[in-house]
Amino acid sequence: MRTVLFVGCLCLAVSVGFILAGCGSGEEEAIAQKTCPVMAGPIDKDIYEDYKGKRVYFCCSDCKKTFKDDPKKLMKKMAEEGVILGDAPK
Repeated sequence: MRTVLFVGCLCLAVSVGFILAGCGSGEEEAIAQKTCPVMAGPIDKDIYEDYKGKRVYFCCSDCKKTFKDDPKKLMKKMAEEGVILGDAPK
């Protein structure tokens, strides 16, 4: 009986540990850019703009133009969504 109780408590402690490890870290899960920051469509890796050392991809050239009009707004939007941009080649 003690063994069963011990194993049960051990399982509970491990479960709580896993739950707590994922809580309160203050960090959102980072995701690679897969959608256009303007239209939210799938990106085309041939259409991009390098901005402050980061490469931003778009679905079309019109979205690239829109980005150039207000890049800070769209960079902020992607950051809030947890999108991590790749570095622009040097």
